[in-house]
Amino acid sequence: MTTMTEVSEKVLEVEREEGLVWFKLNRPKVMNCLNRELLRSILSACEELKEDRSVRVVAIVGSGVKTFCAGADLTERKGMTQAEAIEYLLMIQKTMNAIEQLPQVVIGGINGSAYGGGTELALACDLRVMAENASLRLTEVTLGIIPGAGGTQRLPRLIGKSKAKEMILTAAPLSAQKGYDLGLIHRVVPEATSGDFHQPLMDEIRKWAKDISGAAPLSLKQAKIAIDEGFDRDLEAGLALETKAYLQLLNSKDRLEGLAAFAEKRKPVYTGE
Repeated sequence: MTTMTEVSEKVLEVEREEGLVWFKLNRPKVMNCLNRELLRSILSACEELKEDRSVRVVAIVGSGVKTFCAGADLTERKGMTQAEAIEYLLMIQKTMNAIEQLPQVVIGGINGSAYGGGTELALACDLRVMAENASLRLTEVTLGIIPGAGGTQRLPRLIGKSKAKEMILTAAPLSAQKGYDLGLIHRVVPEATSGDFHQPLMDEIRKWAKDISGAAPLSLKQAKIAIDEGFDRDLEAGLALETKAYLQLLNSKDRLEGLAAFAEKRKPVYTGE
């Protein structure tokens, strides 16, 4: 398995803060686009983190202040055989699923423009913070393809079928304010004009991560499972799934710690057990 140290020296910088891990896309010369090396690095980092109870939040951000992620590396794709193109498609789908299925809360920090797979990367996150001058755009239909990393499935679930069709079929950009109005973007931060990374956006993510980090890790995990897996079911089936997720927590040490802390009027100390 690739270690975090090895990954951080390449196309993905993985940095730890208290309760928070950053995935920093680090291909600034090509607008942080997703080549196979970067996808493998993200998959490896997700695999390493998924059992780490000390991490409450994972944040994904692109290098620089102009581009979050330009999607697939079209230069790399141009030289692929059909078999390699299919392998790439499966890899990018697997990567988005790995991000979405992390037990931690995943925040997408959209520091600049996001095209194609870059928008799909943001859609795979639980929460999204966006710079006011940034934009999201699914451009695939103008390239003779369709969004293939979850865009046709996640976007309608997030903003509704009609608005998703408008965005996908017209390849129109979506501004931060419009995304906020639609409920796709949760927080909007001011523009930054320089820097290796977008500091106002990162500061906002840190504030949010601090609030989230006070929650019990197992509770965050089960809440995500209940929401994600119950969304497309009828209410009765969804409520049954919610009950199943709730019961997973009844015998946890964190639940007992939460009750004790409430009774003792102190801040709980959760360990993810």
